[in-house]
Amino acid sequence: MSGVEQVSRRGASGRGRLLAGAGAVIGLVVVVGGIIQRQAHFSTLRQQTADAAIPRVQLIAPSHGPSTRTLDLPGNIAAWYQAPIYAQVSGYVHMWYKDIGARVKTGDVLATIDTPGLDAQYAASKANFDVAMARYKLAQITAHRWKALQGTQAVSQQEVDVQAANAEAEQAQVEAARHDVSRYAALIGFKQIVAPFDGVVTSRLADVGDYVNAGGGDVSSHGTATELFSVADVHRMRIFVAIPQDYADIISPKLTADVTVPQHPDRVFKASFLATASAFNASTRTVTTELTVDNSKGELWPDSYATVHFRAPGDPGMLILPEGALIFRAQGMQVALVDDNNRIRLHNVTVGTNLGTMVQILGGLKPTDRVVNNPSAGLLDGQEVRIVDSTPGYNAPSGAAPAVAHDADTRAMPIDNAGTEEAGARQ
Repeated sequence: MSGVEQVSRRGASGRGRLLAGAGAVIGLVVVVGGIIQRQAHFSTLRQQTADAAIPRVQLIAPSHGPSTRTLDLPGNIAAWYQAPIYAQVSGYVHMWYKDIGARVKTGDVLATIDTPGLDAQYAASKANFDVAMARYKLAQITAHRWKALQGTQAVSQQEVDVQAANAEAEQAQVEAARHDVSRYAALIGFKQIVAPFDGVVTSRLADVGDYVNAGGGDVSSHGTATELFSVADVHRMRIFVAIPQDYADIISPKLTADVTVPQHPDRVFKASFLATASAFNASTRTVTTELTVDNSKGELWPDSYATVHFRAPGDPGMLILPEGALIFRAQGMQVALVDDNNRIRLHNVTVGTNLGTMVQILGGLKPTDRVVNNPSAGLLDGQEVRIVDSTPGYNAPSGAAPAVAHDADTRAMPIDNAGTEEAGARQ
């Protein structure tokens, strides 16, 4: 082998060793880099898992109560007086004179009833009275004659007493006949159906030729009786409202309300207090309260629906919270507070009046407390939390100002000093 070949072989083996060494170094760098990257990923995942395990909460601060409390409730409008009118005698409707919507005065004739049977009974009662009167007069004459013969040998004392008693009995028969005539005369008066007071006819269920009886009105095919007419006095109206127990403290003789009805959406009627039941309904926990409103123009109709708007003085000195901030547990009513170390402190509170979506807090809370809004049932005392902002228009509490979080992140995804989301994810 020549010297040139030996030199060539030594150069080729040197380059091979050099390439093998470079490959080993590159492989070692790749392995070490992979291990380091995997450890970094594990560390990042561990940090992200630990961070995700910390609950996110939104804070609110207790707010002061309103100076004026408002309450809107449904109400039922009723006439000042409303009377269904039934027939008091049996017969056939001869004619009706007032239709629905007619304005009537007290004593106006609404309808007349033909009563042939009653007329005959009335005539018979008067004839019986005449007979009784004739018998009484004869008995009086006989008694006087026997009385004149008293003390003589012509009649005995027993016969005189019998004739006097007979005259008294005939007098009693006259009185009975007179009362019978008066009774039928009163029934004859019911042949005319009249309005009991000034008002408006709200229903007419009788027509010419209908048979009515004295059992209460027009007898239907099912045997039930209905009124012939209904008359309502609508110069003033009554409004019945069921006020919840939480708002019963606003009821007083000075109570006023604004009333609106669907048929007059641009009108507001002023109502004033009239009466209250002074007792709660056991099934609804409401008290029936009666208001009155002027209806001289006849714009309000009986049996219509109304919305009653109450305004009552509030208490600006009290603290209120949204209902969602309360926690009901075995320990009682509680709220979740966040201390300066961002840890939960469950605190008992005393709840007062329910104001709808807000609740009055009577004790156990200060205006500076940081309260968790809508706390989850899994929050524990001493648990660390992460404070986030409320989403505007979605879960921001109404009526309570958001609390300002100091020395804490205020984003759902925290960021570092560089201000990048990627950096926040690496934290």
